[in-house]
Amino acid sequence: MCGFVGFTNTQNDSNKVIEAMMEKIRHRGPDSGGKHLDGDIALGFRRLSIIDITSSGDQPIYNEDNTKVLLFNGEIYNYQSIRKELVDAGHKFRTNTDSEVLLHGYEEYGEKLLGKLRGMFAFVIWDTVKKELFGARDFFGIKPLYYAAMGDTFMFGSEIKAFLVHPDFKKELNEAALENYLTFQYSPTEKTFFKDVFKLLPAHYFRYADGRLTVNRYWDIEFKPDDTPDLDKWVDEISDVFKNSVEAHKISDVEVGSFLSSGVDSSYVASVANVDKTFTVGFGEDEKYNEIGWAKEFSKYINKENISKVITPEEYWDNIERIQYHMDEPLADPSCIALYFVCKKASEYVKVVLSGEGADEIFGGYNIYKEPMSVPAYNAIPRPIRRGIGAVAAKLPAKRGVNFLVRRGKDLEERFIGNAYMFSEKERKELLKIKTDAPDAMEITKPFYDKVKDADAVTKMQYLDLHLWMTGDILLKADKMSMANSLELRVPFLDKEVMAVAERIPTKYRVTDENTKFAMRKAALRAAPPQTANKKKLGFPVPIRVWLKEEKYYGIIKEHFTSPAAEHFFNTELLIKLLDDHRDGKADNSRKIWTVFIFLVWYKVYFQN
Repeated sequence: MCGFVGFTNTQNDSNKVIEAMMEKIRHRGPDSGGKHLDGDIALGFRRLSIIDITSSGDQPIYNEDNTKVLLFNGEIYNYQSIRKELVDAGHKFRTNTDSEVLLHGYEEYGEKLLGKLRGMFAFVIWDTVKKELFGARDFFGIKPLYYAAMGDTFMFGSEIKAFLVHPDFKKELNEAALENYLTFQYSPTEKTFFKDVFKLLPAHYFRYADGRLTVNRYWDIEFKPDDTPDLDKWVDEISDVFKNSVEAHKISDVEVGSFLSSGVDSSYVASVANVDKTFTVGFGEDEKYNEIGWAKEFSKYINKENISKVITPEEYWDNIERIQYHMDEPLADPSCIALYFVCKKASEYVKVVLSGEGADEIFGGYNIYKEPMSVPAYNAIPRPIRRGIGAVAAKLPAKRGVNFLVRRGKDLEERFIGNAYMFSEKERKELLKIKTDAPDAMEITKPFYDKVKDADAVTKMQYLDLHLWMTGDILLKADKMSMANSLELRVPFLDKEVMAVAERIPTKYRVTDENTKFAMRKAALRAAPPQTANKKKLGFPVPIRVWLKEEKYYGIIKEHFTSPAAEHFFNTELLIKLLDDHRDGKADNSRKIWTVFIFLVWYKVYFQN
C-alpha cells in the first residue's frame, strides 16, 4: 500500500517540486520513496511495504527496456496467476511484486488488463515513447486517484493535498460542491471541493497525451437475479466465495489483523480470516456507543486477542482538524473520526487489517432497504392519492407518522439519494448566502436510476448506494483514515468474485420483512455465533447528539457558526436556530449541525491556516 504523485514536467525545479509533493503524502508510505524525472514528466512514490518487503518492491518500476514507468497504490490479489501468463508470453520480471504485473500486463493487454484484475488499485503508467499517461482506478473505488489540469501542467496523485505545493496549482473553493455536500454529507460527483480538481471515478481509466484527456468506464455492476437456486444454495455460494476472497485478501509478507465491532460484517470477516488480533474502539460505557464488550466476548469465542480503546470526548474533538486535513474534502460522517482511532490503535501492532466495508451495499444490509416493502397496504393506494396525502403531511410538524406519509407520497427517485439526506434543496438555498450552479440531488442520482429503471426498488437503492454513498463516504473515509496512520485496510466483501455472486441473488434473499442481508447472515451463521450474526447494525456509533447539548461542545459549535467564514457562506441566524433547537430538545438537528460544522473546520484547515 502506498501513495503516488506526479505532473507533466514543465518546471525548472521539478526535483524540488516532486519532493515537496511526496512529502505531503509521506503518511501513505513511510518505508521508502522513489521518483522518476525526465523532460516530460515527474513521478513520485511513497511506499508502505506489504508484499516483497525488500528494496526490489520499490517504485517507480520499469519494463525491460525502460520505455514504460509505473506508479501503483493497492494490491492485486490474483497477480501470481497473471504473472504466469505473462512469463509464458515472454515477459521478463525484475521483482516478485504485484506492481510489476500491472506494467507487463499493460504491455501485453492494454486497457483489457483491467478486466483480468482482482484487487484494489489506482495506478498510472507513463509511456516514454508515445509520451502518453495511462491511469486507472479499481472497480469499487477502494483506492483514490485525483487529477487536475492547471495551465500547461497536468497533475495527478493519491491525495489532493499534494497538489497544493505545486507552483502551478491555483487553490480556489468549488462553491457548488459545498451546496451538494449540504444535501449528501459528502462530495457526490467527480468534481471536488477544489475548483478544477477531479476524482477519477471507480471502474474508469484515463489517457492523457498532447494536452488532451479522455476518460472511459471499463466495468459496471449488473444485477441479474437468478430464481433457480434455493436459499441453501445461495448460502453455500456466499460461504464459498467469501472464504476464497478472505484468503486472497490475506496474502501478505507482514502480519494481518481485523477490525471488529458487534455487527455481522466484521464478525464474519474476523471468523473466516483467522487472524491473531482484532481491534475495536468505543465511547464511554453506554452499549449504544460502545461495542468493546461485544467484541471482546466474540474474540474469546474465536480464540483471538482483542485490542481495544475507549475514545474520550476530548480526544475526539481535539482531533477533528487533523482528520479533516487527512480527508482532503469535508466528510460529515461522525464515524470517520472513530475509524481514525481504531486505525491508529491497529497501526501500533500490524501493517494490514481486514474490514467489513461493502457488505451492506452488495448484500442489501441497510434498514432503509426494507422501506419499499413495509406497510404494503399503503402502497396499494393509487399514486396520485398518496402524493396528495404526502403534500398535505409535508406542511405539518415533522414526527414519525407524518414523516412516513411525506416519504411515501414521493416516488423512490425523489425520496432516496442514499443513506444520508441532510438538507433539501429548499433548505440549503435558504441556508446559503452564496449562489451556485450546483445541480439538485435528483440530477445527480438520475443517471444511476436510469441504468436500473426496470429493477425493483431494493435493487435500485443498492445500485445507487454502490455508486454514490459507498464511494463518496464509506470508502473515502476507509482509505484516508487508514493511510493517515500508515495502515493498509483491505475489504474482502468488495471483491469482483463476491460481487458476481451478489449480483445474481434474488431480492427476496437480500431483504425480507425479517431482516436485511438475509442470505449473507445465513452464511455468517456458519462461522459466527448466532447472537452476532443476527445483531442489529450499529456501525461506529458516535454520541454527537448527546455532546451537542453539553455547554462545552455547544460553545465550540456556536463559535464556528458565528465566525467570519460562517458569515460569508451561511445565514448564521438559521445556523444558531438549528443549534439552539437541538440543545433545547425541540428537534434532533445533530446531523445537520455536524454537516455545517465539519465544512467550517475543513475550510479553516485548507483556506484560513
